[in-house]
Amino acid sequence: MKTRVCRLYGQDDLRIETDDVAEPGAGEVLVALAAGGICGSDMHYLSDGGIGTIRVREPIILGHEASARVLSAGDGVDHLAPGDKVALNPSRPCGTCSYCAEGLPMHCLNMRFSGSAMRLPHEQGLFRDRIVVDAAQCVPLPEDADLDAVACAEPLAVCLHAARMAGDLRGKRVLVTGAGPIGSLCTAVAAQAGAAEVVVTDLHEATLAVAARMGATRTIDVAKDAVEMERYSEEKGYFHVAFECSAAAPAIRGAIAALRPRGILVQVGVVGDTPMPINALVAKEIHVQGTHRFHEEFVEAVEAITSGRIDVRPIITTRYPLDEAVAAFRAAADRSRAVKVHLLFEDR
Repeated sequence: MKTRVCRLYGQDDLRIETDDVAEPGAGEVLVALAAGGICGSDMHYLSDGGIGTIRVREPIILGHEASARVLSAGDGVDHLAPGDKVALNPSRPCGTCSYCAEGLPMHCLNMRFSGSAMRLPHEQGLFRDRIVVDAAQCVPLPEDADLDAVACAEPLAVCLHAARMAGDLRGKRVLVTGAGPIGSLCTAVAAQAGAAEVVVTDLHEATLAVAARMGATRTIDVAKDAVEMERYSEEKGYFHVAFECSAAAPAIRGAIAALRPRGILVQVGVVGDTPMPINALVAKEIHVQGTHRFHEEFVEAVEAITSGRIDVRPIITTRYPLDEAVAAFRAAADRSRAVKVHLLFEDR
């Protein structure tokens, strides 16, 4: 059996090629991809040849956000059948290292994560028409599930984990800096968790409009109305929690200034080394909380989407067939228009 794949050879060298697909072995399933979301990490691999110290050192199939249908199942797989809709969990912790044993599988020492160049050989990704995966990676879906929406389960899981790191958000005043896919989904998670206010900042009106649809009580275009954010820093700050989703130094400084004493800065955005105003963190006793990937939150994200508890569809701004992957990546990089761009596959 043949399949098309979206393979990156290096910086600005993305190709659609054809590969062979094996039959599923014991404990595996063969699936047909339906939809896949282009992530910021995919875009960095293409435009920069890597992310920080992680470099693309060999050809890699991109993609770690996807939904699919089961085509066939190998021996020992009795909970999935041909035709079943599934969400594909790209995270495969080993389950045996010291961190897995401690209940911290997101910090697994032997993590295999689809479409990641962290290890060598690289972990090949999900942007292909067909792929054989471990049955354990497949989360079964209701027959009426929207496969386009379910492809957002992975980024939503990231945001659910970030919210868990922040603690109880009920009645809290929440700031979200950056209205990209993660910022917009953090907005939805905070609103659904009962935050009293969710204020979102960005540099683009189009992305802020999406954040408003995702539950923001107020949006601020800091390119035009920076003074509006300055008001939140009066009297030592206003917000209880800030989800910093841009990793931009001005946004980090603004978030810390706008947090009230003993507020929580959840740093979600990642891009190299970024300076932080340590004196302000100390003076206001700000709690800085990192957040990394997810574990049980993936199943929670699938349930939130399929139940309608969180509507992710407003973030999906554009869709392209796999053959137009280069154009899709170009569109995804245009932050003035795009939030989440999806690739659609052959058997959709």
